[in-house]
Amino acid sequence: MLVNLNDVLKKAQKEHYAVGLFNTTDSDMLEAVIAAAEEMKSPVILGTAEVLLPYGELKLIAPSIIAAAKRATVPVVVHYDHGLTFERCMEALQLGFTSIMFDGSAGDSDKNIADTKEVVRIAHSMGATVEGEIGHVGEAANCDNATSDRYTTVKEAKDFLEATGVDALAIAIGTAHGAYKAKPCLDINRLKEIRANVDTPLVLHGGSGLSDDDFKNTIKEGIAKVNIFTDLCVAGENAVKKAIAENKGYLEMRNEKVEAIKAAVKTKMQLFGSQNKA
Repeated sequence: MLVNLNDVLKKAQKEHYAVGLFNTTDSDMLEAVIAAAEEMKSPVILGTAEVLLPYGELKLIAPSIIAAAKRATVPVVVHYDHGLTFERCMEALQLGFTSIMFDGSAGDSDKNIADTKEVVRIAHSMGATVEGEIGHVGEAANCDNATSDRYTTVKEAKDFLEATGVDALAIAIGTAHGAYKAKPCLDINRLKEIRANVDTPLVLHGGSGLSDDDFKNTIKEGIAKVNIFTDLCVAGENAVKKAIAENKGYLEMRNEKVEAIKAAVKTKMQLFGSQNKA
């Protein structure tokens, strides 16, 4: 069933588990994520991101994602992740996405607030939810070299939420997008402080590559949504390489790739505690 963030994250926050966002660039990944969610009886968030559009154009992938969400036996949020431009965010809404993330975190703080507020106004009028981001989710440092200069502060979180009215907030506590070059140093105390001072569901970006303990600790202390993409790509790539080494044909290779991605998603759902929460 097609839902928005409020339909899944408020319950997750209350019951101390997290719902995974799994970005999908094609129907193979889409099939894997939906199948995993239904087998695990887990709510799920799926979609795509603006930086991924060269690998799966929005107008091409959106109808498939939305149709799959409507057919699913579990709650499915269709989310446009890291929308960098107002125009693309509006396109996603017009195509039927039930949730969007406007990401102005790399620019001026006041402009980020103003732009996010306008996106929230429009999205809410269409029944869609909005995720915002403050702080900097970038290249994580290891614990010996970690710096909290660009991590989200409690004041920033409170001010941003009050000014924009977003439905979920991505915070920076030491994670990075893509594959990690060193073990990340997560500021769990910062997360606890933010959680204690705001009621809005919190989001962890850069989830691929974190340890099981990292996930458990961040979810325990208030993360309600975790973004995963790179781990799915790695699982698919490894399955393809194995199939090629075994001289398997394209269709068999394709099915093994889907199964590998599905297995990776199921592992994350179990780790996040969302199994049987649909």
